[in-house]
Amino acid sequence: MEDKGLSAASALRAHRIVSRALKVAMQPGRVARNVATLVDAPTAKRPVTPQPLDLEECRRVLAAARQGRNSARWTVVLALGLRQSEALGLMWSDINFERGTLAVRCGLHRVNGQGLRFEEPKTERSRRTIVVPRQLLADLRTHKKEQEAERVESAGYWTEHGLVFPNELGGPMDDRNDYRSWVRLLRTAKVRRIRLHDGRHTAATLLLAEGIHPRVVMELLGHSTMRTTTDTYSHVLPALAQQAADTLDAKLWGPAEGPKKPKKQGKKMSSSGTRTTDEFR
Repeated sequence: MEDKGLSAASALRAHRIVSRALKVAMQPGRVARNVATLVDAPTAKRPVTPQPLDLEECRRVLAAARQGRNSARWTVVLALGLRQSEALGLMWSDINFERGTLAVRCGLHRVNGQGLRFEEPKTERSRRTIVVPRQLLADLRTHKKEQEAERVESAGYWTEHGLVFPNELGGPMDDRNDYRSWVRLLRTAKVRRIRLHDGRHTAATLLLAEGIHPRVVMELLGHSTMRTTTDTYSHVLPALAQQAADTLDAKLWGPAEGPKKPKKQGKKMSSSGTRTTDEFR
């Protein structure tokens, strides 16, 4: 599995499944021993901690993106959290401008020995329909017009694939070139360099920080389980817990009351016109 380019985590899951199956098969005597125990299980690497952009950095990236080609490509990442393969495999037929939705139906993947290939999502959760923000819809309309002009300028060299984010000749975008464009964009925007996948983490972090329920974020990102969402973004959850506590404070007990100020006593004057000691009480 590792020779085919699959991750150590995938190989580890396969080893556990085979080992469990053989253990069960030993009980009725169908196999003599569990040979999976004779092989050292692969060690899965610890997931890299997400390094999302903050809100100000996002705005600088989007402003810089407007000066180059495929600017909506980066808006899709930061606003919708699409994976790189999902964004590069996105077709115009997947976008419904009237309803304001975007369907994730396939991804563009690099397969060893086969080059770039369109493949369906691995899980049903990854196959999803997303409601698109109005501003992003407007950006996509503008992007479509720019792409049409680009197609006309390329004369007979353009190969139409119906892709939203193709290369300069209409074909599938190489994932490595896409990443290089991302790095150049961050440099132009003068923000710290992060992984392209952290752009996906940025969308989720911004939503969670605004109090959006993790279930909604899970559906948006196409995670298979809620645990994946909560584990990946555990760094955001303590702040959400504080927001929840503050909300309960306001709803159940009302706004906090500060210390009451003592009432000012009026100055009392004696019949002779001098102040009495009552004013100091």
